[in-house]
Amino acid sequence: MAIDSKLPGVGTTIFTVMSKLAADSGAINLSQGYPDFDGPARLLERVTHYLNGGFNQYAPMAGVLALREQIARKVARLYGCRADAETEVTVTAGATEAIFCAITALVRPGDEVIVFDPVYDSYEPAITLAGGVARHIPLRSPTYRPDWDRVAAAINNRTRLIVFNSPHNPTGSVWLAEDMSALAEVLGDRPIYLVADEVYEHIVFDDERHESVLRYPDLYRRALVVSSFGKTYHVTGWKIGYCVAPAALTTELRKVHQFVTFVANTPVQMGLADYMAACPEYVDGLPAFYQRKRDLFLNLLRGSRFVGTPSAGTYFQMLDYSELSNERDVDLTRRLTVEHGIAAIPVSVFYATPPELRVVRFCFAKDDDTLARAAEILCRL
Repeated sequence: MAIDSKLPGVGTTIFTVMSKLAADSGAINLSQGYPDFDGPARLLERVTHYLNGGFNQYAPMAGVLALREQIARKVARLYGCRADAETEVTVTAGATEAIFCAITALVRPGDEVIVFDPVYDSYEPAITLAGGVARHIPLRSPTYRPDWDRVAAAINNRTRLIVFNSPHNPTGSVWLAEDMSALAEVLGDRPIYLVADEVYEHIVFDDERHESVLRYPDLYRRALVVSSFGKTYHVTGWKIGYCVAPAALTTELRKVHQFVTFVANTPVQMGLADYMAACPEYVDGLPAFYQRKRDLFLNLLRGSRFVGTPSAGTYFQMLDYSELSNERDVDLTRRLTVEHGIAAIPVSVFYATPPELRVVRFCFAKDDDTLARAAEILCRL
């Protein structure tokens, strides 16, 4: 029987494609965003403790209460947001699940959802499956921050939701306080919701602060704010995230969550709760940790034909290769992987209408030796 696909234009994600190509080619993988080092030893010990201690059955649907309480304490300490652990915090099987559940809970057939190009690739499929229509607005190069006049012009009576990502994957840009003010002004009293993808909330550089939606009560009242333990603690394979949202929005999110994964991994949740209670200051050191890696990577590339403005956040660096080649970024990244042994991500795949850019994305969440070997290859090109 022929299948009438609900996602006819969707293939295998670029992250899977490039990581497989890197593995098949024996290349250094600076494409997919994960570290090649492990999480904190004390965190691993606590998870192992619960794994071996019989905590291997279902957690409560909303998440282990001790972990939700630690999340509530964290957002209060960092952002001044007093979220109720029972009614406003939900633990999910990764941030992607939280984003999918949020979009599914809010978007109805015919609704329009504003997204910003280059857009992370999980947003639009969720919008499509919910019957919505994605309205793509390009971020302004080279800062990759929104043009608020274009956002205002795109809003109409069908606009239901705005989905955004700061710090931003793939570009490494960071929204500033003025962007949050502009967002609030554009929204006004319109019945428009927000999904704020803040998975890189703790990785912001050059002494800037993360402008979380949780800092802004007028924005938070209409928002679902998503984050990731995997990004924060270097354990992306655990697939544990969470969503903080007002009680009414949390209720709708959980209606979907309970039928998507129902719960996230129990011993990991228990271990995370213990670690957050014992080491709340851990997140405060992440900006310096990753800024050193960013600066090391860029310094190692001096003299190469790759150029770029230092990333403002995340563990990604955009680099312009115009001095090296006129190839499409998709072709260049394949050639770099197969012929030179280093994998990157082409940025054009994140646009509905790709602009004339010669830019690729590298992940610098790697050991120093890995970055040095990668830079040596790039400097030879």
